Amino acid sequence: MKKRIRFIILLAFIIASVTFIKVTGIDEYLDQERLRAWISGYGVWGPIAYILLYSVAPSLMLPGLPITVAGGILFGPVGGSIYTSIGATIGASAAFLIARYMGRGWVEEMLKEGKWKELDMEVERKGWKIVAFTRLIPLFPFNLLNYAFGLTRIRFSHYVTASFVFMLPGIIAYVVLSSSLLDLLKGRASKEFVIGLALIIILSIVSMAYKGRSLRR
Repeated sequence: MKKRIRFIILLAFIIASVTFIKVTGIDEYLDQERLRAWISGYGVWGPIAYILLYSVAPSLMLPGLPITVAGGILFGPVGGSIYTSIGATIGASAAFLIARYMGRGWVEEMLKEGKWKELDMEVERKGWKIVAFTRLIPLFPFNLLNYAFGLTRIRFSHYVTASFVFMLPGIIAYVVLSSSLLDLLKGRASKEFVIGLALIIILSIVSMAYKGRSLRR
């Protein structure tokens, strides 16, 4: 359900953005190649600034979707996927460490005790596999999930590795889709947009099928 909602929000965001830009006429100033040339003019500092932004976003409870979309637009499908996965993993790791070593009481107040206790029991039984499942098929909102895992007994190395690997499918799907958003302003649906949209639909179907199977059990 959460993936379906995120997908609907993304489509609504795309439609609203395209409509606004078309109505205001600022699409004349939004050229994809020009934007990427501009960001590449900063050399290595462009990707570093983006990764740093993504690294602090989860700890500050900032939504990651707009940053992911910006990564696809500015760096393209390959660079955007690489930089987003690095930033998202660092951000998820930072929130985990805050919960485990610095802000346990504060995190416990944010989370419903029954929920994270249930997560802790799942980690006890399945280990890193529960991280993999929740990254592919979120059981909590992403930012809260990072903190929640910090309260469990999972090893940090297992958490980081599983998070990085199993966040990749979703990151690639959204980055590939967003990498061609500016083409829509010119009336072109590029192959990247179609591929990204197909990947998001597949992930949503897998998520709903898994949750339906879990409910039947």
